[in-house]
Amino acid sequence: MTDADFLGRGWKFPVSIVDGKIVSSEGYDSIRESIMIILGTARGERVMRPDFGCGINELVFAPNNTSTATLITFYIKEALLKWEPRIELLNVNAEPDETEQNKLIISIDYMVKTTNTKDNLVYPFYLERGKIA
Repeated sequence: MTDADFLGRGWKFPVSIVDGKIVSSEGYDSIRESIMIILGTARGERVMRPDFGCGINELVFAPNNTSTATLITFYIKEALLKWEPRIELLNVNAEPDETEQNKLIISIDYMVKTTNTKDNLVYPFYLERGKIA
């Protein structure tokens, strides 16, 4: 039995076509891509599933401070617990980037439930204002 049998298989994101066929994603890559899709989709964006996604896009114009970072971690935890059942969420942390004032570095630690494999994903999130409050 392969990882794909446990972890699933689906279209690769972003969608790409090679030799006239849609490229698929499977196993651990499928989970990472799913997390990226969840984080990158604003709630209300999908017509047939308006509750899908994560609320972090609502904070693009928020100041780069502790309150915003705390709210972002809350939204991410809420979304991943709801939309990615293949993982156990271990930790979500959002810290201001030291080199860019308008960027938060979001670190997501998780464990794949069926294989007990730990993994992490770093997601840069850009705030519009660019000022540390």
